[in-house]
Amino acid sequence: MRYDAEELKKLALREGFTAAGELNLKAVVFMPEVRDMCRADKCSAYGRNWRCPPACGSIEEATERAKKYSFGMLVQTVGKMEDDFDFETIEETSKKHAASFISMMRILKGKYDDILAMGAGTCARCKQCTYPDAPCRFPEDSYSSMEAYGLWVSRVCELSSLPYNYGKQTIAFTSCYLLK
Repeated sequence: MRYDAEELKKLALREGFTAAGELNLKAVVFMPEVRDMCRADKCSAYGRNWRCPPACGSIEEATERAKKYSFGMLVQTVGKMEDDFDFETIEETSKKHAASFISMMRILKGKYDDILAMGAGTCARCKQCTYPDAPCRFPEDSYSSMEAYGLWVSRVCELSSLPYNYGKQTIAFTSCYLLK
């Protein structure tokens, strides 16, 4: 199937993203070194969330799954901070990005047979994840992050000709969708 990158970019912008662009599939390289950073557990989700390592699967499984997709789209939400410690803007931008991400994921799932959506940061669909005691409550609305899969996000952006850094006192959240 052929995809219209410009139409998907317009959709992304309508859904509230600041920037969007076609994902260079050659940049989709799942790296154990990136996955290993999850073990540091700075977000307190490693081993506590269905969509984070180790529950989201191995690097090898991610690589195999991604092989079946022929097109990708990167999406970003950029926030302008008042200073380097403007945590309010960081949190607002993160929430805006997550809402836009889920909204577009739902649209794409309704339009295409199979997509792989990778968000920014851990899935926060539920206040408390059921892992490992019960199945995911919302498997259709949950997602793993690009990092959880092992993608080096700044490198993916660079190879896809989309900025990763928008300058001083900005914060950017990046996610992607892979389509068959």
